[in-house]
Amino acid sequence: MLGIAILYWGAEWLIRGSAGIARVFGVKPLVVGLTVVAYGTSAPELAVATKAALTGHPPIALGVVIGSCAANISLILGITALISPPTIDGRIIRREVPVLVGSAIAVPILFRNGVLSRFEGFLLVACAIVFTIATLTVAARIDPNDELAPGEPDPPDPMDDDEPEAGGASASAIGAVTHPHSSSSSAELTGSSLGGKGRPRISRTLSLMMSGIGVVLLVIGSNFFVRGGRGIAAEVGMSERMLGLTVISMGCALPELIGSIVAATRGHAALAVGSVIGSNLLNVFLVLGVTACLHPIRLGERMHVVDLVGLVVITLLGVIVLRGSRKISRWEGAMLVAAYIAFIVCAALL
Repeated sequence: MLGIAILYWGAEWLIRGSAGIARVFGVKPLVVGLTVVAYGTSAPELAVATKAALTGHPPIALGVVIGSCAANISLILGITALISPPTIDGRIIRREVPVLVGSAIAVPILFRNGVLSRFEGFLLVACAIVFTIATLTVAARIDPNDELAPGEPDPPDPMDDDEPEAGGASASAIGAVTHPHSSSSSAELTGSSLGGKGRPRISRTLSLMMSGIGVVLLVIGSNFFVRGGRGIAAEVGMSERMLGLTVISMGCALPELIGSIVAATRGHAALAVGSVIGSNLLNVFLVLGVTACLHPIRLGERMHVVDLVGLVVITLLGVIVLRGSRKISRWEGAMLVAAYIAFIVCAALL
């Protein structure tokens, strides 16, 4: 639990500090959301995966990536739909979803020979860079007055409520990683929740200090988390693969899960969709890529094939739901949650 708490606050401080730096330099709130928050919410997975790989535990590193992606696309999106069915922007379906499918299919292809090499890791990191640049380019070209589909009303700004902020960095992440397909109000939501409206501006020095402390906390938290998780696995007889696939991946996904629940209960469930897609893309491209660059990842266990295939199946199921009526119903949300449970059961038994 200590490791999870430190990881959470590390991501919180990193996001807030980086957002403060971006504001000092006049970066647009939407761009902050597409970069700072997107990468910040993947920081726990990156810290844990790299720590596990460098200490000679690649099954944990791979399990964290696959488990987090599966939890995002099925469990988190499913719970969000159960609370408040989100409406899907058609531009997300046309632009991000094909990349999401490609990233999921790329994972088993890259592991076809049982190892993810440093060269393949560099290719994945290059994909993360290209995707980020392309997303920011599209965001810069979009007219704020044309962000909404015809006839679609602006969503209310939760910062206008009298409720205290909930979810910390998690709630910020949900509103921020909606990409350029949210409304102009959503873009303002991003800036507000990252330390803008309603918050005093922080100096460049304080922002740098917060970012630095966030990085340090992530490193310390990942160390505690991996060591604690291995201790639990040893006591209950759980393999490192299943440890990464379940306990550790769910711990890393807690910020997104909490943020999605907060967004859904406040009537902003649609904001969770972009967060899920952005998080999965960066988990594969950035987290898996950087980890492989530091230390080649070997499957090590034959049953990893089940995990790799399961990731593709869950991703395709999520895409089918997204492309349906462009609104995830509650029964579809229940189906996604059931798919996650089935995935974990199959991974444990097969």
